Amino acid sequence: MEKENKKITIYFADADESTALVKYFSSKEEYQVLGISSDGQKVVKDVEQLKPDFLVSEVLLSGMDGFMVFEKLKKEMATQVPKVIFISNLSHSGFVSKAIKEGASYFMVKPIMPENLEERIQDILTSKDNNIEDKNEKLLDEKISNIFISIGIPAHIKGYQFLREAVKLAVEEPEIIGSITKKLYPTIAEKFETSSSKVERGMRHAIEVAWNRGKIENINSLFGFKVYSSNDKPTNGELIALIADKMIMEG
Repeated sequence: MEKENKKITIYFADADESTALVKYFSSKEEYQVLGISSDGQKVVKDVEQLKPDFLVSEVLLSGMDGFMVFEKLKKEMATQVPKVIFISNLSHSGFVSKAIKEGASYFMVKPIMPENLEERIQDILTSKDNNIEDKNEKLLDEKISNIFISIGIPAHIKGYQFLREAVKLAVEEPEIIGSITKKLYPTIAEKFETSSSKVERGMRHAIEVAWNRGKIENINSLFGFKVYSSNDKPTNGELIALIADKMIMEG
């Protein structure tokens, strides 16, 4: 079989909602599901033997958790360790940051649509052939997305996209925060073919959704100190600047 026709192989370390994911990927010709287990020790043994391209792993497994599985695989498989996508009902920022720190490619919060998982897999595969600038941009996108997940901003609303673009702009050009109305909103509006007022309202709505979900403690733990309370919502500019500063400090 030619390399370009080689199937993308996946192993699922999960039992909760893996049936739908397995069914979806098993039905597509370009993918091959090599196995499934919620037993951490069996996952390690199977992955070492089967060498899948991707390991989609729940954080909470029996025997050993997903992080321990990943650590063991990195020690025993070296350069052959698969790309790891963590999935979990738990979206605490500590889990998200640990997953990324350990070298995982992505962290997704359940429930997961199979199409969204496939999109993440394709993103990871595409990034392999990109230049260093593209890879850095992709890494920044993933870090911002994981922060938004942990603080409760849902990916399906427009404000999520507006805020992510705003943080990226603020990382590239920190002084833009001083021109949020005259420069930041219009720049984002132009990219998404909308108006500055809709960008502003979309961002505000996204922040309100996050606060209504009660994820304030995740925000505070993310930055290591108490930034906000339940009655103290940040302005669009404040949240953008805070996350952008964190990205810059982390390099």
